[in-house]
Amino acid sequence: MTDLDRLENSACTSIMVGKKASMDGSTYISRNEDRVVAIHPKRFFVQPAVTGRKETYVSPYNHLTVPMPADGMRYTSTPNVDQSEGPNEEDGFNEANVGESATESVYANERVLAYDPFVKNGFAEDSLTTLVLPFIHSAREGVEYLGNLIKEYGSAEGNGIQFNDENDVWYMEIVTGHMWVAVRIPDDCYAVAANQIAIQDIDFDDPDNYMWADGIQEFVADNNLNPDEDAWNFRHIFGTDTQKDHHYNTPRVWFAQRYFSPSQTKDQTPEDPEMPFIRKPDRKLSVEDIQYVLKSHYNETKYDPLGNGSDFDRHVYRAISLSRTAQSHILQMRDNKKFGNAGVQWVEMGVPSFSPYVPFFTNATDTAESYREVPEKMDLKSSFWLYEALATVVESHYSEFSEENLDYQKNLSEWARRKIAEVDKEAANLSGDALTEYLTKQNKEIADHYNQETKALLFKLLTDGAELSKLTFKMDPNL
Repeated sequence: MTDLDRLENSACTSIMVGKKASMDGSTYISRNEDRVVAIHPKRFFVQPAVTGRKETYVSPYNHLTVPMPADGMRYTSTPNVDQSEGPNEEDGFNEANVGESATESVYANERVLAYDPFVKNGFAEDSLTTLVLPFIHSAREGVEYLGNLIKEYGSAEGNGIQFNDENDVWYMEIVTGHMWVAVRIPDDCYAVAANQIAIQDIDFDDPDNYMWADGIQEFVADNNLNPDEDAWNFRHIFGTDTQKDHHYNTPRVWFAQRYFSPSQTKDQTPEDPEMPFIRKPDRKLSVEDIQYVLKSHYNETKYDPLGNGSDFDRHVYRAISLSRTAQSHILQMRDNKKFGNAGVQWVEMGVPSFSPYVPFFTNATDTAESYREVPEKMDLKSSFWLYEALATVVESHYSEFSEENLDYQKNLSEWARRKIAEVDKEAANLSGDALTEYLTKQNKEIADHYNQETKALLFKLLTDGAELSKLTFKMDPNL
């Protein structure tokens, strides 16, 4: 694949929130998984725990070959329906309540790649959840575990990976064949990444909050790669600052920071290459705030492709929500001591702007059939296809249908909060297998409710749309 192919194939937007920056004390990691085609079927699935396994993993995508550990935990994931290019499981929580989202595609400059090129059969996005999530017990261990794999097998591409647990959020950027760094997002901060190398200053005297590949300082010094006189800025050393970045990447960070930190961003422009990666929000953030940004398309600005700006302004910047978004997710980890059902995976299928985020408790052994089984062709029994159909209908008459679509999303968001509170109350009296069985059942009820509400709206809009046909004629009574 060319660099452009990789960019179009997995051009995502990621948002991370520390526990003191969120309204409810949860940690959050989240991402829009964007692909090159409008229809890229995904499913939501629970991978069972494994013991005593004797297998070797071989990637269908690039033939990465890795012996699998004998034992692995149960975990949720959103794999590709078509497995011919690898599982691409992308995101989920495991039984230890550790979350992973992989990956945010990132791109290094030619200077650093000249001295540490990618490894053709190394780790790529297709394998990074399958070979990491079942085997880690904390967010920090996720970085350590993957760092050791990169040291042994190398990386086939540039990727940003998010990890979270009850207390911590870590973001790791693998940018060349073997070089990487990771930073712990401070508890009172958030971070946004959009297909550029995002991490900035690294404090090599603070291993509690930063991690890095063995030998990275020597690699930079020996090859004269640092452009700064008195700083060690990972973005400056390894990253890019190109015309494509200014129109494809930085504007998405600008919009997110503009929404989360308006008092601090008044002088920022969409093409600013020095926007900070980590910021404090002006207010504590809710799951709805994260959803709003992941659903956004420069709303209420002249850059909105669905807005009223000039043709140039509406097409000059790449939006966060796209028709090419295969799925979007928000991984919320709550207080493990308070909730035996601490992990909530908010799953969105279709175009985020038009579809709801559906909350699923991750202490479960199965998912609803409508999420687990995805046929090759459109079938409204499948949640993936149902939401794709809804998006197509809403956008086809956007000015007429947008308000009704927003009301539908708002009503489901209200319902979700009530439902989670009801489940929490009942789950407090359960533990062990009984709790897992209860949550599995609740997840199916949640999926059924969303599917029913979505079908009701879809059929109403299809009926209303019949009145909007241009093939109409009203007889002039004077004829």
